[in-house]
Amino acid sequence: MSTNARENVRKMASMASASAEVGPVMARVSSYIAAAARTDLPEEVVERAKLHLLDTVAAIISGTRLLPGIRAVNYARAQGGKAEAVVIGSDFSTNAMFAALANGMSAHADETDDSHRVSRSHLGCAVVPAALAMAERNGASGAELIRAIVLGYDIGSRSTMALSVEAFYNGGHSTHSFAAAFGAAAAAGALARLDADQVRWLLSYASQQASGVNCWRRDREHIEKAFDFGGMAARNGVASATMVEAGFTGVDDVFSGPRNFFFAFGKEPDPSLLCADLGHRFELVNTNIKKWSVGSPIQAVLDSLEALYLHEGLRPPDIEAIHVRMSDKEADTVNDRDMPDICLQHLSALLLVDGALTFETSHDAIRMSDPAVRELRSRITLTADPELPRRKPVVCVRLADGRHLKHATEAVRGSAENPMSRAEVEAKALGLIEPTLGGPSAQALIDEIGRIDRSPSLDRFTRLVRVEEPDRR
Repeated sequence: MSTNARENVRKMASMASASAEVGPVMARVSSYIAAAARTDLPEEVVERAKLHLLDTVAAIISGTRLLPGIRAVNYARAQGGKAEAVVIGSDFSTNAMFAALANGMSAHADETDDSHRVSRSHLGCAVVPAALAMAERNGASGAELIRAIVLGYDIGSRSTMALSVEAFYNGGHSTHSFAAAFGAAAAAGALARLDADQVRWLLSYASQQASGVNCWRRDREHIEKAFDFGGMAARNGVASATMVEAGFTGVDDVFSGPRNFFFAFGKEPDPSLLCADLGHRFELVNTNIKKWSVGSPIQAVLDSLEALYLHEGLRPPDIEAIHVRMSDKEADTVNDRDMPDICLQHLSALLLVDGALTFETSHDAIRMSDPAVRELRSRITLTADPELPRRKPVVCVRLADGRHLKHATEAVRGSAENPMSRAEVEAKALGLIEPTLGGPSAQALIDEIGRIDRSPSLDRFTRLVRVEEPDRR
């Protein structure tokens, strides 16, 4: 569609929408999204956004070497399509939807990516791939990319808060999929430069595509989970934006009126939370970057065991038993799992046997058969405790000499209350990126992301994330 034709469609659509009744929540949210790519952010928010961008890109690159990422990259390659956006960690580009899908699945190919506790979601693995695909497709600047990413975290997190997170999740819905869907759509819509009327239709298409049931917990190979958390939402967010950009119209206010979004999905909804403190409270700042590349409920346990290892001299021969109490809302997610990076007992034993835990060791299925690890694992138990809040486990150790040690990590490293420094995030990213890109290219990418808010385009970033090699089967 030509520029003039697109502008005519925009004008006619806006005129048609002008008389439609739009509630205050939709009015506020749609106008905020429409202006976001042109609105400056506080310096500290920009700095945090660059760290989350780096962390997610590192997760994507490492994820392309894991089974979900391999499947996603090969799927995107097979679809062909117009070369609009790069598939990170590969040697090809494809249309923005398939690039977002592949990059989103690679971002959550394991448990490396960030997480937002209150909304019960992983936002980076969907928001960042959708924003990157649309930014490259539409020739956006680095500053516009950063603003869109911050916006995606704000809208995505608020979407499940407005649905009442626990009631929504306990009803069988996947908060991870819904929050990611609205975050990705908002980021993509901002980079499509949609006006407020068009954003209303964008949000209606996002609502129609919103889906997810939390049976993803039964996925044994993490492939469906990577799609549910990252790929599906990133793809659908880009689809919503590009369809409206092409002239699609829709319902003017999906959040209010007869048979609306909250009527369909909400048990105890509060739609006003969708726009609460927009522009003042930035939820990206409240998002955790993981120190450990493992499941979120295990982070605090590993922090506690590391503290006991370093400060109390805790060593496997001295241990008679380790007992972990954890919220009953998350214990079954990590209890004796057969995947190494989400098995609490295995990772706890591995950390103490090795004295450290790396991306490679935490994802090495062969180490689950290591006799020393298995022997210590047999002495580690986990109990679901309904009295404990989520992410607040208690680690109790009984030593062979009769002593007892106890540790509870109040704020895990990487959380909003105990954030990682830029140096720590860069060190984590380098460890994830270097095996694929090599040391000099990995450092060049880290440096480029560090100044991306001053880049007029993503051209240099795009060159740095390409990997010239045959596809992996």
